[in-house]
Amino acid sequence: MHGELKSAWCLACDTRSPWAGAMGRGAPCPSCAATGTVRPDIVWFGEMPYEMERLDEAVRNCDLFVSIGTSGAVYPAAGFVQTARYVGAHCVELNLEPSQGSIFFQETRLGRASEIVPAWVEELLA
Repeated sequence: MHGELKSAWCLACDTRSPWAGAMGRGAPCPSCAATGTVRPDIVWFGEMPYEMERLDEAVRNCDLFVSIGTSGAVYPAAGFVQTARYVGAHCVELNLEPSQGSIFFQETRLGRASEIVPAWVEELLA
């Protein structure tokens, strides 16, 4: 959804390539050798996340939706819980504090993710 930090995206040839190290303005594209056209292969604020159609389909077909560690304030991801709830999924929020979308979850558990996530998974599998 948000891309990969260890990947580069060339805006000249639209190629994505594995990347390690610094990525400056003069970095050449490993595929087409253009310079000044390579950027991190991540979604910046204001850009549409990757794979939105696939994500929307997955949310529309889920029966359990779990949100872990988010403010619930950044769309479109913040709207996933509303879609999941609309299609009848059980929605669980595992977070340090209630998110801005807490009202849409049937179940909210608060605490450190390192503690509440393993406990919830253990319950789920029991």
